[in-house]
Amino acid sequence: MTQSSRPLNIAFRKASVNDLDEIVRLFRAAVRRMDEQDIPQWDEIYPSAEVLADDLARNELYAGTAEGRIVCAFALSPRCDPEYTLGAWRRPDARYCVIHRLCVHPSFQHRRAAAQAMAFIEDRLRSQGVESVRLDAFSLNPYALRLYERLGYEKTGEVTFRKGLFYLYEKTL
Repeated sequence: MTQSSRPLNIAFRKASVNDLDEIVRLFRAAVRRMDEQDIPQWDEIYPSAEVLADDLARNELYAGTAEGRIVCAFALSPRCDPEYTLGAWRRPDARYCVIHRLCVHPSFQHRRAAAQAMAFIEDRLRSQGVESVRLDAFSLNPYALRLYERLGYEKTGEVTFRKGLFYLYEKTL
């Protein structure tokens, strides 16, 4: 097994202000990789450094670290876009949390970083009494769609954002 294919041992924590520059670089690298793969999900407009700084200011930004680097980042929030009202949520009255902007640095992709992040998220939320996890995934990102569906997330609707069609997903914890 090569270094680049070996699963990572990721430590997850709330991001700090000292992490912000590295997280912004992580997202920019991911945007470049998605462009190479013809996945036009993100760009120079979104997610911007300002969006990530807002996540940090609200204490909602997380970092996953391994091998001395931030390998992934995401936001967990009780807030969602107004378009989420279009979802046919399985648990409409449940206490829920929304995953925003789950991103893995291209140098660490295909090493189960996203799956580890999702396991961390679900465990953390379950321990906090959250009953349901919600998210949206870009319809043209086959990697994200496979991940969420493999982990038991159910499609509950479709919404259109600036970059196109996104699917709404939910999982009961």
